[in-house]
Amino acid sequence: MNAIRHFKTITNHKILVMIGCFKVGLYKQGLLHDLSKYTWVEFSAGIKYYKGYVSPNGVQKIKEGYSKAWLHHKGRNKHHFEYWIDYGISEADGLMGMNMPTKYVVEMFIDRMSASKNYLKEKYTDKSPLEYYEARKDYYVLHKETRKTLEMLLNRLANDGEKVTLKYIKNELLK
Repeated sequence: MNAIRHFKTITNHKILVMIGCFKVGLYKQGLLHDLSKYTWVEFSAGIKYYKGYVSPNGVQKIKEGYSKAWLHHKGRNKHHFEYWIDYGISEADGLMGMNMPTKYVVEMFIDRMSASKNYLKEKYTDKSPLEYYEARKDYYVLHKETRKTLEMLLNRLANDGEKVTLKYIKNELLK
């Protein structure tokens, strides 16, 4: 049964992201979003660690010490800030977040909004993605410009709502 439930969860998420991406004109990203979740390395972890209210990758990390599914996923999906972590130009810089192209920051924002809807269901509000981010932001390795854009979108969503935020993204941010 977990296979069917996991398939429904990831497919519902993918559809939510696709709708959001289409609304802002990111058609290709909407269609291709999270296709790697259907590969065996990611899907099998989803079956094994399915809960329905939290990502199976987090459960896999707790049980196994790391998540092979997450390492696979973040390395293939440019809307995850972890994809953009690299060594700085100077050795002293160490690992740091690279500045993400705006279209991927937008997809990351839509991904977070859709994940919140998918997991919180009727408890979701337009403040939910911001609350999720605020609880974890100190641990995120983000470029300052990427962080600024993401926080602006999350705050706009929380204050102005989804319709206004997506309209802003389409008509101003992505122009």
